[in-house]
Amino acid sequence: MNTQSTSKFTTTFAAAAAAALLLSLAACKGGHGDEAAQAMPRPQVSVLTLHPQAVPLTTELPGRVVAFLEAEVRPQVSGIIEQRLFVEGGEVKAGQPLYQIDAASYRAALDAAGAALQRARAAIPAAQAKADRNQDLIKQNAISRQDYEESLDALAQARANAAAAKASFEAARIDLDRTSIRAPISGRIDRSALTPGALVSANQSAPLTAIHQIDRVNIDLTQSSASLLDLREAIDAGRVVSANGGVPIQLKLENGSLYPLEGKLEFGESSVATSTGTYALRAVVPNPRRVLLPGMYVRAIVEEGAVQNAYLLPQRAVSRNVRGEATALFVRGGKVEAVELANAREHGNNWLVTQGVRDGDALIVEGSQMVRTGDAVTTAAVTLDAATGKVRPLPAGAADAKAKAEANTTAPQANRS
Repeated sequence: MNTQSTSKFTTTFAAAAAAALLLSLAACKGGHGDEAAQAMPRPQVSVLTLHPQAVPLTTELPGRVVAFLEAEVRPQVSGIIEQRLFVEGGEVKAGQPLYQIDAASYRAALDAAGAALQRARAAIPAAQAKADRNQDLIKQNAISRQDYEESLDALAQARANAAAAKASFEAARIDLDRTSIRAPISGRIDRSALTPGALVSANQSAPLTAIHQIDRVNIDLTQSSASLLDLREAIDAGRVVSANGGVPIQLKLENGSLYPLEGKLEFGESSVATSTGTYALRAVVPNPRRVLLPGMYVRAIVEEGAVQNAYLLPQRAVSRNVRGEATALFVRGGKVEAVELANAREHGNNWLVTQGVRDGDALIVEGSQMVRTGDAVTTAAVTLDAATGKVRPLPAGAADAKAKAEANTTAPQANRS
C-alpha cells in the first residue's frame, strides 16, 4: 500500500469515528429529552377570580325631554297691550302679571254694571213692602186674589233683576281683572310674540308666550314589544328577579355624559303602537339646575330587574369560536381549559354569564395568546378596574392570602385523586 492510499484510509476512518460519536451523543440527549422539556419554565398568565353575584338587568331606551307642566298664554279679553311685565327667558311665579291690556272701557263697563245693580237692589224694598201689605189685606178680603199674586210676582221679578244685575257686575269685574294677563303656572317663560301697542282678541289662536315648568321634567321613552316579551319570559323562568316599587332610571345625555340625578319610571301605556310595534313609558327626573330642556334627546338606562348567581366577565377575556359561540379560557387544575359560555349576553363593558362558570374559577385576562388548551401554566392574580377596564395586579398581601385559600380548597381534591 502506498502512502496516498494510507492517507485516504486514515481520513475515512476518522470521519466514521466522528459520526459514531455524534450519534452516541444524540442518543444520550434523546434519553433525557422529556426531563429537559419538563425543566422548561411554564408560561405565566394573569387571571381574574370570579364569584357569583346579583347583576342588575338594565336596558337603554331612547327618549325625549318634556316639560313637567306647560301652558300657553292667551288673552281672554280684547284690547291694546299697554305693557309687557316680564323678562323674556326668566322665571315667573303663578299669578304674576305678564301683560297689561288697556282697561278703560272695561272699567267703564264695570261702573255701569255697578249702577244697574244698585238700581235693581233699590227696587226690592218697595216690592217687598207692597207684597207684605197685600198679604194683610188679602186676609181681610180687602183686595182681590189677583192683586195679591201680582204683588208677589213683582217682588220675585225685583229679586231676579237684582240677581241678574249682580251677575252682570261680576262679569264686568272679571273682564276688568283679565286686562291684567297673569301667569297660569310657575316656570320659565319664553319670548313674547307681541310687543306693547299690539291689538289682541279674546281667546285668539296664537299664544302671546308659553311657560314651561322644568324644575322637574318628564322623559317620554319607547320600548319594543319584543323586548317586553323577552323580559316577562325571563321573569317567569326565574332568570330575572323583577324590581320592586318604583323603577329607577339613569339618563345618558346627547354628549355621552351621565346625568347626575336619578329619576323614577312612572307608568307605561296599556297598548302597543300598531305602526311602530313599541309602547310608551314615562319617567320623572329632577332638574333643579335646568340642564334638561324640553325637546332634548336622551337615552334612559332602565333597571328592569336582577339576574341572580351571575358572573361578569370582561370583554377582553371573551372571544368567539368558529360556530360564533362565546368562549373564554380558564385555568383549572393548573392547565388551560376552554369553556363555551351558553346564553352569554353583553352587559356594559362585560359579558353576563350564567352557565359554564363555577365559583372561584380563574379567568385568563392576559397572556391567552401565548397558551393553548391543555397547557400547564402559572398564574398571577389580578383585579380589573371597572371604570377603565385596565388590569391591575393584586397587592402582595392579598395575593398571598388568595394563594393560601386556594391551596386549602384544592388540597383535599388532590388527595382524593
